[in-house]
Amino acid sequence: MSNSRLMDTNGRGVAPEFLVSPQMLDVVSPSGDRGGMVLGSGLQGEPLTISVLRSAPTRMVVVGGLYLARQIALRAMATGAWITIATGRPAAWQPVVRAAGAGPDGRPSPLVQLRRLSPVELPRPSEDTPLLVVHDGGHVPQELFPPRSPWQTTMYVLPYLHPQAATTANSADLVLLQRLPVGQAQLASQIWRLPPQMAHQLTTLKDDQVIALGTNLWRPLRLVTTPGEQQILGAVRRGD
Repeated sequence: MSNSRLMDTNGRGVAPEFLVSPQMLDVVSPSGDRGGMVLGSGLQGEPLTISVLRSAPTRMVVVGGLYLARQIALRAMATGAWITIATGRPAAWQPVVRAAGAGPDGRPSPLVQLRRLSPVELPRPSEDTPLLVVHDGGHVPQELFPPRSPWQTTMYVLPYLHPQAATTANSADLVLLQRLPVGQAQLASQIWRLPPQMAHQLTTLKDDQVIALGTNLWRPLRLVTTPGEQQILGAVRRGD
């Protein structure tokens, strides 16, 4: 069964291949798409992949609960990416930090770093060590860590849509939307110029359903969680 790609690598095909420890592969099933991340399955059960880490500065927006954002962070880690998490609720991200394990000295792995919501110097990303910056700063995020170089992706985690987040949402290369209340679905319709039937679909999504939205892209999918991820994050759900 072939994978369906939600986002290519700068328009030039597959994402690169990264190395990851066997322990992390026990947590996240590897993708069959050479570095592409399996996000979920389509309506026919086919696996759907995204290239979160690309040879171009990339913006992502996740609208909904923490579950999806933490799952993406785990799967990016499984490709060998560095993860920097800027958040005002560090306790909520401890499961991801613990999943990274410990280094040879017994200290927490430097693969995942928790930061405050203030500008800091980021690791220098490269093809061998891509960087995912998670900006978990509420419904109106600041541009503290804009993606400025290839192999850096900044993922903005929005608990809900707000009119003041329209610029961030509209400039994203990829948006992942979980179920929205009617008022927020109407706002989504204004931000992305959605027809009424698409806006209505956003209000009827189940807990394990997501809409992937991008340029010429509207793709419903169902989240799939591995047993290892369930041990870390629990069952698939809409929020936390």
